[in-house]
This record gives sequence, structure tokens and C-alpha cells, in this order.
Amino acid sequence: MIRPILYVSVILSCYATYSQDYNSFTKTIRAFYTHPAEAEKQFASLASKEQIPFVVGDSVAFLYRGEAISVAWMGDFNGWGYDKNFNNKGTRIPGTKIWILKASFPADARLDYKIVVNESTWLLDPVNPNQQWSGVGGGSPNSELRMPRWAADPLTEPMEGIARGKIQKDLLVNSELLGYQVTYSIYTPSAFNPQQRMVYPILYVTDGYEYMHEQMGNMPVILDNLIHLKKIKPVIVVFIDHREPVNRSNNRRMQELAMNPGYLAFITTELIPSIEGQYPISSDPKDRAILGTSMGGLTAAYFAFSRPNLFGMAGIQSPAFWFKPDIYTLCDNPEKPPVKIFMTTGTINDTKEGAEKMRTLLNKNACTYQFREVNQGHSWGNWRDLTDDILIYFFPAN
Repeated sequence: MIRPILYVSVILSCYATYSQDYNSFTKTIRAFYTHPAEAEKQFASLASKEQIPFVVGDSVAFLYRGEAISVAWMGDFNGWGYDKNFNNKGTRIPGTKIWILKASFPADARLDYKIVVNESTWLLDPVNPNQQWSGVGGGSPNSELRMPRWAADPLTEPMEGIARGKIQKDLLVNSELLGYQVTYSIYTPSAFNPQQRMVYPILYVTDGYEYMHEQMGNMPVILDNLIHLKKIKPVIVVFIDHREPVNRSNNRRMQELAMNPGYLAFITTELIPSIEGQYPISSDPKDRAILGTSMGGLTAAYFAFSRPNLFGMAGIQSPAFWFKPDIYTLCDNPEKPPVKIFMTTGTINDTKEGAEKMRTLLNKNACTYQFREVNQGHSWGNWRDLTDDILIYFFPAN
């Protein structure tokens, strides 16, 4: 009889905490409606304490102050407008210029958003200092909603006083197969010495410019931290840039990363031999990985299941499997399952459905894998926070 009593006690405790949080939330929101002057005072107080959006428990109040005919909030929570079931339109607090939108999200969620005024002007939240860059080819900032149980991964921030790896940027390879030049950058660990009789594992990263970008993937910092902490062995990383070298606004990723056999041939017969001819890199597939997000996640699965004799590991983040459903057929009939797969997805308007479908196939084919879901959207905040887990799984220091 003891266990049921304890179970009920835990449920009651959680319910009491939830009720207490919600009561605290509603008390603050109610104050906005007592008098216009009180609403202005309340807004100024929350803004000065950097508490906008106002968050308690799993409850959120988005707030905006300004002259407007309409105010809405666009973000991960409504698929940036694609999810019509989420009511994203704010209401004006009577007698004020303050607009409000109430919502509820998991207490550990982290979401990107912007404010849309008069259905045409997109703004960063002027009183929210938290931002996350997202986008292809350089990106731009979004405002960031941080729920109370979410915390930034400290490994994404530079550690002081540690040795740092070297990055050679904007290297070029002439591809006869593709008929154009491809740009890449290469990371070598701080202790790298080509004269030593040592071979290194290798990781190829699609959307490499974004994975390197300090405000998006910030991966060189994560590598330095993990190697310093001896959580991973020293590894060489090739960051592939899909932007045209002479016209960076032309990003070829939608063609190159769409299960493109010509691009696979370029990587396997031109880029890999070129890299391995210059650096002491292991030729064992168990030491060679491919990593990508979205279309790059689709490509990572395509590469690993098409050429398991080359890629023994695949990091698949928020994969765009919907773009090429043929990927499921390929992965359901593998010649040889890849040695290791690490697949991640957000649960909020990200790629959960496709990732879960692929997970079923990985189980069916007895693949060795890890799968991680987080309460985030299709964002670099999501992917950056999970990069260290992928690296530790692929390249443990032993």
C-alpha cells in the first residue's frame, strides 16, 4: 500500500506546483487589465527586468508596446505561419498601446520568433535581449523564447585558457563531375602534427558555413571544448560550403543535398581522396562520419546507406525526409547498416514525424543508433545544443 500513496503524493505535489505557477502567472496578467496606467507600469517593470516574454511554468505571455492596427507573433510555435491551428494574433489591452498573446509550451522549450505589426512589418522583440540566428548562407537573428527549464549547453561557449584548433577557411576544389568549384574549410585539432605517425578520424559536415558560424552552429568551439575535456579524441573536420564561391548569395544546397547521386560521386571520388591525400586520416569507415541538418540530414542518411563502405557514421539532425520519401525505401533495404547513427529532431513544428518513421526502420534493420527529441523547432539553437552529444557518440575518447 505504500507505493500507491507515494505515487498519489507525487501527483498532488506536481499539481500543486502547476497550480501555484499558473496562479502567479494570472495574477501578473490580471494587473494589466486593472487600469491603463497600471498596465504601462507593469510593462515597464517586466521590460526592465528582461522578463518579456513573461514566462511562469509552462505559461507564456508575449507582449508588445506600440501603435498598431494588428500585432501577431510568428515563430517555431506556429511553423512560421504554416500551422494554422495555433492562434498567433495578439489583442490590445484596453486603453493602452500594449498588445498581448497568451500561450502554453513545455517548460523546457526554446523557440525562435518575431513580431509582425500590421501584417507586414517583421520585428525583433524590442525588449527581449535573447536572440538566435537562423537561416541559410549567413542567417539573420530571431528573438528567442526561453522557457524556465531550458538551459544553454555550456559546451557551446568558449572555455578560457584552452588550446584551440586551427581552421583553414575557403579552400577550393575543382570538381570535374559537378563542373564547378566547391568551397570548404578544414578544422585540425590543437595538437595536430602531420609529422607524427598518427591517423585521425574524419567528419564531413554539410552546410558547413552555418555549422562553423559563431551565432549558429559554433562547432569549432564545441570541438575545442570536447577535445580539451577529453570527452572526444582529436578529430579532423571538413566543413563543406554549398554557396557558389564567386557569388555567395547563390546557395546550391537544395540541388546538392536532394539525394543527388552526382553530388555523392563528387564527395566520394573527388573530395575524400583529395582530403585524405593531404592529411593523415584513417581510411576505416568506422572512423569516417557525415553530419548534416534538414536537407543535410537527408543527405547524411542517403550517403551512409548508399555507401556504408565509406561512411560508418551518420549524424542526422532534423532531417527533411519529406523532400525525398525515397529515402525510406533506401534505408529499409540497406546493403549493410551503418555502424552508428545519431538522429535528432525537435518536437515543435520540426521533423518529428519523419524522424520517428526512420527510427522504426532503424529498429527493424537492427542499426546501432541513438535518437534524441527536444522541445524546440527547426532552428540552429536546437542543432547546436545537440552537436556535442553527436560528437561524443561518434568519437569517444575511450
